[in-house]
Amino acid sequence: MQRALTAGGVAATLAVVPASAQEDDSGALLGWPASPASRAPASSGSDKKSDSKAKSPPSWLDALKVTGFVEAGSTFNFDNPFNKLNWGHLFTDRANQPQFNAGVLTMQRLPDPKARKDFDFGFKIQTMVGSDARYTHFMGELDYAMRDRTQLDILQAFATAHLPWITDNGFDVKIGQFVTLEGAELVDSVFYSHSYIFNFGIPLKQTGVMISSDLASWLFVHASVMSGDSASLGWPGDNNSAASFQAGLRIKAFDDRLTILGTTHIGPEDPMQLDPLGVGWPNIPYECACDPNRTLSYSNDVTLTWKVTDRLTLSTDINYVRDDGWNALSVTGLSEGVLRRLGDIYGFDATLIPRRPRGVNGYGVAQYVSYKIDDVLQLNGRVEFWRDHSNFFVGAYPGYFDYTNIEHGFYTPSAIFQPEGRGTSYLGITAGLTITPEIPKGLPITSCRCGRSCVTTRR
Repeated sequence: MQRALTAGGVAATLAVVPASAQEDDSGALLGWPASPASRAPASSGSDKKSDSKAKSPPSWLDALKVTGFVEAGSTFNFDNPFNKLNWGHLFTDRANQPQFNAGVLTMQRLPDPKARKDFDFGFKIQTMVGSDARYTHFMGELDYAMRDRTQLDILQAFATAHLPWITDNGFDVKIGQFVTLEGAELVDSVFYSHSYIFNFGIPLKQTGVMISSDLASWLFVHASVMSGDSASLGWPGDNNSAASFQAGLRIKAFDDRLTILGTTHIGPEDPMQLDPLGVGWPNIPYECACDPNRTLSYSNDVTLTWKVTDRLTLSTDINYVRDDGWNALSVTGLSEGVLRRLGDIYGFDATLIPRRPRGVNGYGVAQYVSYKIDDVLQLNGRVEFWRDHSNFFVGAYPGYFDYTNIEHGFYTPSAIFQPEGRGTSYLGITAGLTITPEIPKGLPITSCRCGRSCVTTRR
C-alpha cells in the first residue's frame, strides 16, 4: 500500500530575555537552524573590555531564561482516509485537518557548561499545550485533564547540579522529569512529521535520577534509574511496580565532525495498573502471558552524525526495540485459534492451558541529510525503513485518551492495530525545506521557521 502525504508546519521561537542573553539550548538540541539573531557579528574586543569594566560580576539569576515556541501545521493525505487518520503517525495523525501541535513555555537556569571546576546548580521547567501532548504525557499527570485533542503536559521539570568531583570535569546530577537522550529526533525537529523510530521505537521521557559526565573532550557518558517510559511515581503515575534503567555514551572524533551516540533502555514497561485498593485490570498479564513487573522491554539506538562540510550534514539512526512478553503461544505448540476450536468441540476451557510469550520485535534505520543553502534556507531529507515484526508497536488512536488508556493498561476497543501474528514493513521518504527568515530587531520573537515536506510511505 502506498500513501503520499504533504505536510507543512510553521514554528516561532519566543524569548522573554534581553537580546544579549544566552540563547536557549533547546534550539541546538532539537536540530533547529540557528536563528538570525544568533548569527549576528560578535562585539569587538574593545567593546568587550569596556563592558566588563562597567558590569558587576553576574549573579545566579542573570543566567535565568524564559523562552518558548509555538508550532502548528497540517498534513494532507491524498488517499483521503475515511477515518481521517494518517496510519503510522502519532504527532501528525489527523489527515487533511489543521493542527495546533504545541505551545511550549520554558523557564530554566542551567549550570554554566564552561565552569567545570566550580559547583553550580539550576533547574528547568517546561510546559506544553497542544495536540502533541496526547502522546507525551507523564502517566498520572494531566493525562485526563482536558477532554479535547488539545491537551496539557509537563515536558520537563527537574533540578540539576554540577559537582566538581571524581573526574577532571566533574559530573552532573539531574533529578526529576526529563526527556530521553535516545534517538536522532526529539519533540521538535527539522521536519514537521516524525520518524517511525521516534513514534514507536524509543522512550520519550522519564522520571528519575541521571548522572552524566564528560570524561574527556571526546567522551560523554550518562546513566539513569527511572520509573519507566513516560511514567511518573506511584499510583496512577507508574503502570507497574518496577524500575527501568538507561545508559549511553557519546563519542566525538575527527575534530568533532563525527559524533556517535549510543543509548540503551531496559526495564519492565508492560502495564499492570492497580488502584489504591489493589483492584486492577487482570487482562494484561493474560494477554502478554507474562508478569508485567518482571518482563523486560528493550530499546537500543545508535545515532551517527557526520558534518561533511560547513553546509552538509549526514545522520544515520539505527534502532532495535523488543518486549519479552506478548505474542503468546500455548505450551502445546498450538495457536490460540486452534485451541479455542478444540475447546468448543470437546467442551474444555482453552484459557486454562498454560501459555508462554514469544516476544515482539521492531527494528529499522533512518538516514538524514541537511544542506544549508544560506542563513535563511535549509534543505532536509529523510529516508526510513522500519519493521514491526509482530504488528505490536504501530497503531492509531482515534480517541482523545486512547493512547493514554493503552499506556495505563485499560481496555481500549477504539484503538486500531494491524492483525496479530504477522509483521508489517514501513518505508518513508521525506523531503523538506526549512525557511528561517530574519526577524526585525526589538521583537520578542527570536526566530520564525516555516517548513514544507512531502512524504511517501509504502507498507
